[in-house]
Amino acid sequence: MTATQQKPEKTDMQLHAGRRLPVLKRLSGKLLRLTLLFGLLAEVMIFVPTMADMRIRWLSDRLNTVAAASVVLAASDDKDIPQSVQDDVLLATGTKAIALREKGASRLLAVSEMPSKVDKHIDITVTDPVTVIRDAFDTLINGGHRVIRVYGPVGDTGKIIELLTSDAPLRNAMLRYARNVALISLFISLITASLVFLAISRLLIRPIQRMSANMLAFAQAPDDPQKIIKPEQREDELGIAQRELADMQRQLQRTLSEQKHLADLGLAVSKINHDMRNILASAQLMSDHLANTNDPAIQRFVPKLVRTIDRAINYSQTVLAYGGTQEAPPQRRRVKLRTVVSDVEEMLDLDAKMGLDTKSGIDFKNLVPESFEIDVDPDQFFRIISNLCRNSVQAMSGDSRSDPSVVKRLTITAGQIGTTSIIGVEDTGPGLPPKARENLFTAFKGSARSGGTGLGLAIVHELVRAHGGTIELRENEGAGTSFEIRIPDQPVSLAEWRSRRDSMS
Repeated sequence: MTATQQKPEKTDMQLHAGRRLPVLKRLSGKLLRLTLLFGLLAEVMIFVPTMADMRIRWLSDRLNTVAAASVVLAASDDKDIPQSVQDDVLLATGTKAIALREKGASRLLAVSEMPSKVDKHIDITVTDPVTVIRDAFDTLINGGHRVIRVYGPVGDTGKIIELLTSDAPLRNAMLRYARNVALISLFISLITASLVFLAISRLLIRPIQRMSANMLAFAQAPDDPQKIIKPEQREDELGIAQRELADMQRQLQRTLSEQKHLADLGLAVSKINHDMRNILASAQLMSDHLANTNDPAIQRFVPKLVRTIDRAINYSQTVLAYGGTQEAPPQRRRVKLRTVVSDVEEMLDLDAKMGLDTKSGIDFKNLVPESFEIDVDPDQFFRIISNLCRNSVQAMSGDSRSDPSVVKRLTITAGQIGTTSIIGVEDTGPGLPPKARENLFTAFKGSARSGGTGLGLAIVHELVRAHGGTIELRENEGAGTSFEIRIPDQPVSLAEWRSRRDSMS
């Protein structure tokens, strides 16, 4: 099975991977567990103070019950209350002894058997949270077999009621309360977790699952417009994410389409290139024969013809490099820029007739100083200048303004600031439309004329960057287009710098 046959199967596996995940490993399962855990944690945080409060209420109720019975016992005229009555009261209140303290004097109202020792004394009026919570946990952990003394005031009478009792009933009541709270907390947590899970699953999980499934499906067929996600009408973050994903998928499809066009262009160029080299080779042989002719006019044009054919052969050999998004590294040398510009001017042949027996009417101004030198690859920089100049000539030649008084001028200037060479290419044409400005150096988008490909400026931009330089469009107050190229000199040794200085002087 080939690699291309295996790829769709692998993508299908990815597409259904999320559906085969165990429930607990899915995002929804994790969310359910976390919601349940956090709900229980909240209940535990509430349970601790409520348990301490339950203990205080249980002791207060027991003390109030004993206080009510003590009023009856204290009102009796008998100094010695019958033991049977005392036992009944103690049994009814669940205590071992009851005492009433008033004005510093303590009176024992009822007692069945006096314990040998009291393990803990509890003042019901103490409400410090730390102490109450600590005593509650102490009862749960260590209680069940201890005798405790509980005391507190009887209303506003100034009397203090005291009782001795076992803490086993209190501990049992606290355990029952803890069990009930735990069951209720678990039930509430389950209900809350389920409701939160259903809400978040509908609001978040399902849209995220839909987006992830769409991304996997789009990855399987990125050129299919039907695979682009259809955003929901939501105004939240997920709605924004879906719309941004749809925009990104559309841009990716456009990019893939442009890349396909570029690949098709490279294939077409490779076919043309094969025959073009044979034709140029024949032309080169003919130019060699012309070089042996004694006609002065022919001798004057033959060197330029040879250079032109050599450049054409070099272009045909390297044209596939751009189709493969590769350019040969520049072979930099010291070049007289004025000569390069003059070659470009001759190649443009602006004095020749263009179209329907009408001359171009374009004034070419080569304002580069004779002594100006630049450190570049001569062939690549010739392509840079020729592409920019050709664009300017085509813009001015196709200008719809037919007034003969309109100036059509193409000007090349050069200067140097420090170690940076600055070259200007300026014309008086109609200027660039807004669409071309937005995609200035992008192939197939940056063309200023109908039917253009925009490859010229894309090639210029790539070659300038290969030299470590920059190119930018300068804003003009009036019409016309002005490009500025900045090329930094390569670092040179001191001896080489002195040699250049001496040769220039």
